[in-house]
This record gives sequence, structure tokens and C-alpha cells, in this order.
Amino acid sequence: MKKIHLLLSTVFILFTHSLLAQDQKSYDVVIYGGTSAGISAAIQCSRMGKTVLLIEPTNRIGGLTTGGLGQTDIGRKHVIGGIAREFYQNISKYYEDPQHWKWQDREEYMNSRHSRTKKGEDAMWTFEPSAALKVYEKMMDPENIVLVYNQRLNRKSGVKMEGTKIIEIEMESGRIYAGKMFIDATYEGDLMASSGVSYSIGRESNKEYGETLNGVQANKYSLKIDGTVSKNAANHNFINGVDPYIMKGDPNSGLLPYVSKDPPGIDGQGDDKIQAYCFRMTLTDHPENRILFKKPENYNELNYELLFRNYEAATGPIETMYSYGDKLVPWINSSMPNRKTDTNNQKGFSTDFIGQNYDYPEANYEEREKIIQAHRDYQQGLMWTLAYHPRIPEKVRNVVSQWGTCKDEYEKGSDGWQHQLYIREARRMKSDYVMTQRNCERIDIAGDPVGMGAYGMDSHNVQRYVDVNGFVQNEGNVEAWMPHPYPISYRSVIPKKGECENLLIPVCVSSTHIAFGSIRMEPVFMVLGQSTATAACLAIDQKKAVQDIDYPVLRRILEQDRQVLEVDIDN
Repeated sequence: MKKIHLLLSTVFILFTHSLLAQDQKSYDVVIYGGTSAGISAAIQCSRMGKTVLLIEPTNRIGGLTTGGLGQTDIGRKHVIGGIAREFYQNISKYYEDPQHWKWQDREEYMNSRHSRTKKGEDAMWTFEPSAALKVYEKMMDPENIVLVYNQRLNRKSGVKMEGTKIIEIEMESGRIYAGKMFIDATYEGDLMASSGVSYSIGRESNKEYGETLNGVQANKYSLKIDGTVSKNAANHNFINGVDPYIMKGDPNSGLLPYVSKDPPGIDGQGDDKIQAYCFRMTLTDHPENRILFKKPENYNELNYELLFRNYEAATGPIETMYSYGDKLVPWINSSMPNRKTDTNNQKGFSTDFIGQNYDYPEANYEEREKIIQAHRDYQQGLMWTLAYHPRIPEKVRNVVSQWGTCKDEYEKGSDGWQHQLYIREARRMKSDYVMTQRNCERIDIAGDPVGMGAYGMDSHNVQRYVDVNGFVQNEGNVEAWMPHPYPISYRSVIPKKGECENLLIPVCVSSTHIAFGSIRMEPVFMVLGQSTATAACLAIDQKKAVQDIDYPVLRRILEQDRQVLEVDIDN
């Protein structure tokens, strides 16, 4: 028995030593965050012959691309190149296999308007989260990528620097990873912040960068670039006359939940608030794959009183409440393959948990988990309410009750709910080049592009308040369509010169709130992930800081790797 114990002890010691040796290994490039940007960066580093470590803080890679955002927000498909386009091409190949159509006929879906894929295209732009995960794993499989899960950065003291250079990073577990170059591919910018890089949270004033769509947007109808009214903006606000007080007409009774007691501020004025988060739900109406919406144990009917009153405030038939889309149900229920959806926020009271995420960017991990759970509780309660509560119009209940979460998506025991919250915006780096509305409008054009933005400048609502008439309103929605794609500067994905010389940031890029509203799309993150990885590898080869590499050389490599850096807007 003693020999067995001695043998087990020896094995344990050798195993522990092996883990420590692995944990302390140095890599050419260390990537923190297994989002779409992190994955494309890791693939590119491998293809350029560099050793690369990809650290995912959770147990699932892919971020929002594998977490519910299956309807790709594109803007212009032709500016998506490189590894990003490979991903969407591989999605198309995945769905060419009949075995991947279990709940729906392939032709039925592909011939519908929901596929967003034209006949003859080599790529596919809508997909199930599980399909995206399998495609990513298949793309990573042949590459020389070391992937570790469930390792969170020690944000207080885990970044060791010598001067302006990161030497190694330590996880909460005590694991230490050293590297020549580091990439922060998280939605939150945790490595960036812990490295002492300048950043901001919230909305700049319009005056700061000469913009018109930034800051407070308390006008109920948001403006477009040309100054005309966005007809979609009102569809994300309340019907006129919705009372915000617990007892209607009685301010002394207190405000209903999640209505701010403070005024919204002056239009165009900056603040430290951020646009709302939600879960991009994956739903199905297939009876065999559907999990019906459940009433949360901590359900509080008062949380949805504004929803009830919004329906009750409609004059005439409720079908006339809004001017577009599904006029009854407060969602955008976009069809994905296999009778599933990517379901997003729409209308005045919907899946966006407005005003309840302000603390998220700077919160510690435990506080973030509480915020995420609060969003999940709110949204689960909302879906049960829409499906079954008697104060919801019957026509709405009849639609929503047909749907539920999916048995075959996400982790077992999750009831079909993903962990990944839609972090639309958190920290944004402030570097030597700040992308602004003027870039999106092509008034200012970056001369050192590493990718292109192509989506409209988009912000979801930021706060819910009481207007001068004593009624509830949402504030912050902007939907500004843009006619042309625009270049994204290399200087906007690297820190200021003198702050950190071996860190690149493809997600929390240097930009204003309203410009980030256009940049913050998953295909763009993939593109910038590849471009920052290329720059990191080039910095290693040239033995230079990321601020000092030869941009013409970088551009030549990017173009060789099929990145799209500019387009002819006249043709």
C-alpha cells in the first residue's frame, strides 16, 4: 500500500511540475480573450509561424459569434476579407452537409429572405451558435495554437511590466504566461486597462470631436447624418402617455423599477453611461427541440408594469402601435437555420435591460456575474410575461408562446440560455488616433488602414427617464445609415506611444461612442484580430515596438492575406 501511495505521489508531483512548466512557458504572442477577434488573431499568428497562446476566461470560445449573434451585422459584405471571410465561407460549407439540417429542409431556409445569402455567393451569413462553434474549432484544429479555458486575468496585480513592455501576465489561478507580444481581444478591455493604457467609458460630448450624433440623445426621434429624422428611432421608445409611477399619477408613490430619477441631460452633452446590454436569444418553434419559457423563481411582476402600460396606452387597435416590423411583439426575431432564431431587442420595452449595466466595465468578476445574472433574470421574466401573463394582449401571447429556447444549443443544464451577454460597449481605448463620426462619414480618412467599417452608426438606448410631461421615455437610440465603408486606422488598435509597446487591441479600439457603434460588429472584430496579429508578428520580426513597425510592410502583408483596406466608392 505504501508503494502505491509513493507511486501516486510521484505521479502527482510530476504532473504538477508538468503543469507549472506549461504555465510558465513563453510564447511569441499571448492573446487574452477567445472572442471572434481572438480566434482570428490566433489563427493568423500560427500561419505566420509564431508560437501562440489563446486564453479564454470562460469555458466557451467565440464570444457573441457562438453566443447567439447568428445574423451577421455586416453593412457591406465585400469589405469582409481574410480569415473573417474564410469563416463565413466555412459556414456555407457546413450547411452544405445534409446531416446538419435536422429540424428544417435546407432549401426551405436558403430560399427564404432570412438567409441573407444570395444565390451563387461563396459565403453564408446566418448560422446557429453551435454551427459557429464547430466551424471555429475546425479552423483552429490544424493550427499550432495552445488554447486554455477558464483562466481569468488577475486584474489587480497580474500584469508584470518592464518600462512600457509587458513581460508576463498572471491569472487568478496563479498561472503565469510570458510573451513577446500581447493582444487584448476581450469585449471589456481588461488586459488593456490592467496595463495602464488610456481608455474611456461612456459618451463624449458632440463638441469634443466635432460630431453630431454623440452624447445625450433625448430627442425622441434620433437624427441621421444629413439631419433628417430616423424613422426607426421612435420604434425603440414608449407609446405617448405611459405613466412611470407605481401609483399612476402619484409621484410620491415612487418610480417603477429601472426608471431613473435624474433628468437625461442636455442633447449632445457627454456622460459616463453606456448603451444597454441583452442576450441575443436562440429560440425555436419546433415542438421537439423547444424548451418552453419558465417563470423565474424571483419573478417580480412590478418589473414589467411599464410593458403592460405601454400596451394599454395604445389608442385604437394594438396593431397600430408601431410603424414597422412585427407590430405586436417587442423583438426582432430573425430566422436562423433549423427553425431557430437570433432574437434581439426592439421597441420601447424589450430585451435591452436599459440603465442596468453602467458598473459592468469596471466591476470585478463577482460583480459582473451578478450583473449578468440580473440581465438573465430580467429577460427570462420578460419572455414568460410576453408568453403567458394575462395583462399582455392575447395576440401577443399567442405568438410568443409558440417559441422557447433550444434543447440542442449551449451547455447542458442551461435551459437553452447562453452565458455570453451582449457587451455592446464597455471600455474604449484612447490612443494617438481616435476614430470618430467624421471617419465614419469619410470626412476624415485614415491613411494607415487595417480593416474597414461598413455598418451604420448605431447605439441602443442608454437610460430611461421621466420627461417634462411626466411620462416615461427612453434615451440614447441612434440609427444613422452610412452610404460607404470607411478605413479603420492602425493607430486606433495600438496604445499611445509611450504607454505600452507590445500590446494590441482589436476590440476595444480607440474610438468615440458613436463611431464604436459602427465598428463594434463581429466581422470587423475578426478582421481587426487578424490585422493586429499580423502587426504583432511583424513587430517581433523587426524587433520594434508596435508603434514603430513599418506600416507599408504591414499593409503589403495584409493585402497578400486578402484583407480589404479600401474600396472605390465611385463604382
